[in-house]
Amino acid sequence: MVRRLAIALVLSCLAAPVWAQVQPAPGTAATQTTTPATKPAVKKPAPKAKAAAKPSRPADTGACDLGVIAAVGVPIGVQKVGITIFGNEYSEVTFDAWGIDDLIDARVRVAAGAGTAVRRIAVGKEALFDLYEKPGKGFFNNPKENMTEAVRKIAANSRCARYILVTRINGKLAGTNQFLRGIGVVTHGPFGRAAVFTNFQVNVFDGPSFAIHDDPFGSFGARMSVALSKLTKDDSIRAAENTEFPASPEAAAKDTKLRDTARALVAERLDLILPEYLKE
Repeated sequence: MVRRLAIALVLSCLAAPVWAQVQPAPGTAATQTTTPATKPAVKKPAPKAKAAAKPSRPADTGACDLGVIAAVGVPIGVQKVGITIFGNEYSEVTFDAWGIDDLIDARVRVAAGAGTAVRRIAVGKEALFDLYEKPGKGFFNNPKENMTEAVRKIAANSRCARYILVTRINGKLAGTNQFLRGIGVVTHGPFGRAAVFTNFQVNVFDGPSFAIHDDPFGSFGARMSVALSKLTKDDSIRAAENTEFPASPEAAAKDTKLRDTARALVAERLDLILPEYLKE
């Protein structure tokens, strides 16, 4: 009897550790101890939506009724005209800081009308109208032929029916012997007030031959009318109200008052004359 009790006691002591090893933790199903835990699936971040492309002007391809060559906005002149020659100063903004050539292209498109296929013709930066603006000297030098040759080279592969060319010219500052070329800002006298000037010309060329069309304002009567009107008011120059003359070309480039005044004056002048140039 004593021997049986001793054996039972030994067996119970051996069984306890085994039970402890297989007993599941409170609150956990027994099956979980034999199944390896799986990591929760990691959600990949949703791909970011691509930013919508900015709308742009349709590409200039296909048929071309009118090619636009705008060469006015570079450089922008910054010119002081003093009481004497010693007070004269000139510097330049060497890029189209005021967007003048883009404005010219836009106004031509409006004047041409919705049914006209208009194409902007790029003008190389390396030698802007060297053949036309710096043609050299010589008895047989012909500015009109130089202009035609320049347009022929720039528009060589464009195949437009017509081309409209807008270029810089010299304009004389009233009451002085000083010339103002193209687009820029000028001050005259001791007060330092700024005015913008917009001296440019328009020419139209036949596409296949590059022959220059007649100037609709080129008659003697039209030229006299312009000359007489400038005696009372020069439409190519306008004061920038409450604006001081810029201290540097960089300051002129950033001056929004000068920019807006110049752009408004260019747009007004183009809107007045372009319909005559674009008549068939």
